Amino acid sequence: MSFVEVAIKVPLHRTFDYRLPEQLDGLNSQLHVGSRVLVPFGNQRKVAVVLALKDTTEVPLNKIKSIFEVIDDAPILTTSHLDLLRFTARYYCYPLGETIHLALPSALRQGHCPDKTSISMVALTEKGAKLPSLKAKSQLNLLKQLAQSGKSSLTELKALGFNKKTIDSLISKELINQSIEHDNLWQQQAPTVGTKPTLNKEQAVACTAINQSTGFNSFLLEGVTGSGKTEVYLQCLEEVLKRAEQALVLVPEIGLTPQTVNRFRRRFPDTPIMLWHSALTDNERLQTWRFCEKASCAIVIGTRSSIFLPFLKLGMIIADEEHDSSFKQQDTLRYHARDLAAYRAFQHKIPLILGSATPALETLHKAINNKYQLLSLTQRAQTSTDNKFQLLDMKGQPDQAGIAHASLATIRQHLKRNKQVMVFLNRRGFSPTLICHECGWLSECTRCSTSATFHKAIGQMICHHCGEQHPVPHQCPDCGSTQIFPNGKGTEQIEEFLTGEFPDTPISRIDRDSTRRKGSLEKALDEINLGGSRILVGTQMLAKGHHFPDVSLVLILDVDSGLYSCDFRATEHLAQLVTQVAGRAGRSGEPGQVLLQTHFPEHPLLQDLVNNGYQDFARFAIQEREDALLPPITNMAIVRAEGHSIKQVVDFLTDLVPVHGLTGIQLLGPIPAPLERVAGKYRFQLHIQAHDRPLLHQYLAQMVDYLSTSKLAQKVRWSLDVDPIDMI
Repeated sequence: MSFVEVAIKVPLHRTFDYRLPEQLDGLNSQLHVGSRVLVPFGNQRKVAVVLALKDTTEVPLNKIKSIFEVIDDAPILTTSHLDLLRFTARYYCYPLGETIHLALPSALRQGHCPDKTSISMVALTEKGAKLPSLKAKSQLNLLKQLAQSGKSSLTELKALGFNKKTIDSLISKELINQSIEHDNLWQQQAPTVGTKPTLNKEQAVACTAINQSTGFNSFLLEGVTGSGKTEVYLQCLEEVLKRAEQALVLVPEIGLTPQTVNRFRRRFPDTPIMLWHSALTDNERLQTWRFCEKASCAIVIGTRSSIFLPFLKLGMIIADEEHDSSFKQQDTLRYHARDLAAYRAFQHKIPLILGSATPALETLHKAINNKYQLLSLTQRAQTSTDNKFQLLDMKGQPDQAGIAHASLATIRQHLKRNKQVMVFLNRRGFSPTLICHECGWLSECTRCSTSATFHKAIGQMICHHCGEQHPVPHQCPDCGSTQIFPNGKGTEQIEEFLTGEFPDTPISRIDRDSTRRKGSLEKALDEINLGGSRILVGTQMLAKGHHFPDVSLVLILDVDSGLYSCDFRATEHLAQLVTQVAGRAGRSGEPGQVLLQTHFPEHPLLQDLVNNGYQDFARFAIQEREDALLPPITNMAIVRAEGHSIKQVVDFLTDLVPVHGLTGIQLLGPIPAPLERVAGKYRFQLHIQAHDRPLLHQYLAQMVDYLSTSKLAQKVRWSLDVDPIDMI
């Protein structure tokens, strides 16, 4: 063995061969597949991962270079892990070297030592367990958190919004202590289990089906909001832990991580649970990576990139809210964590649970065709009565700040009962645009084909697509008039109006603007969960998995925006959003009320949702997709291209159309993207469809090979999106 094949982080769909230096040649024990080496590449030194050890190479001997250094004594990637990354690169048509690079923690990418095998834990002292009275609310909340969850890692506490200053203050007062735990192999056969409720019949059937399955099985747990899907997860995980196996729990966003951790901590107080999300430091991510690899943790709760973690004894994967678009990476490697979870479960011959009240049509289609096993939860755990839906016709209806007078009256009724009201509008800022009442000028972004959003609180116009920001104009730039007014509604404006309308009622606004500061989201959720009359105003951040027991009314504004769109998935996304938001009401034992303001109450989608629910809508939508030959009935990929010259972009996509004709491939394009211009660049698309998945990937592989030599490809920025979830 004289040569090694390696993967390097370069945008090329190929691997590279290097010679072993004389001092290493023949010493097989010093080099392993899955180890990192340092290699020369051009004028640079790059970290590479060994894919194979070889006796021969096709590279001319006078041109092959030698590796500089072997970084690892033992492989950091197992054979099965490399197989997962090879599949990912092949399926999403992305360079293998860059795929491996993105899957690794930052420290390992840079060639640092992989040994990060200890973790800082925090626990109450005997003095702190008495919960003494403290002036600092954050310190008291931390004591209560530890009293509830037991010993927690610093990473967990930071995810819950507690900062280092609060922790250090309690340590100095000897109310908590900090210790270091090492990566001892987790072998607990009978985990300590906290109080658990009695399952209803449907939950019991679901748990039995999952726990009695052997080998690879995919289960779609289709449960209405509040039906107890999480309880099914927990009772299935108990069986996994009894076998001393590990589990991965995928959640769509960081915002759901703290409440999930709390729930799991209460159920399994002595079980090592770790987190994985983008807010962790490099050291914390490396710690989680190593604890997974050494089976020192039993459960990992993480966002989409946790699908690449190296578990030693993986026994189950759970994807909560599997329909959520956050599981799809929208740049670089455009993978879908849910789909890779299915491949990984197949790899390890373990069960996969996909849970949602509003399953993606792709997942539901597989369940209907018996590729996944469908488990239904139709009963709400807290109440036997469904929420009451009402379509409020806005035609001729007087309104203020987009809220109808009839809606205001309903809000008052619920607040008088000391209940909470959620007002949902999926548009942040004060107003989507400004308009001149003299000449009709609109505040458009100078770099995008869309308007700049008015943010009143900071006095700025901000484009939510390219980030361009400038002060609010005092005069119309076209005619000089001062008659400039907001046009349209945003959450900021709704909050301002409701504050004036209900001055004695606390209002919590939750959107990306109001939760930018670290810990602000956790603080807002804590205030909401204190109970009492309150108005919640927010975007889709409020719709995802939160449990607000006191919310009895949900008011959804501007429902019509999702009814008419050039994206064929728009109605699916609207139905999912409406159902998820509506599910925040009626979780305390009595049915909730859901008001939908619309100018089209007779629209068949809204009628179907209100009268028959998402389950009926989804099955009808699949039939529509079948008639139109659209995913999930067919398979799709999109080539997106952008550049400063329309001609170059169109020429690039046009050049792809006739190059590799295959029977069964359908092409649409080049066509302008729905948002044609972003950040000064023009955007066009080429849609590629095929009934046969292997045929589609054959075409894509040929196309990628052609693009590697295309001169037009060097003049534009392009990307390939396999299984896109939107047309933007």
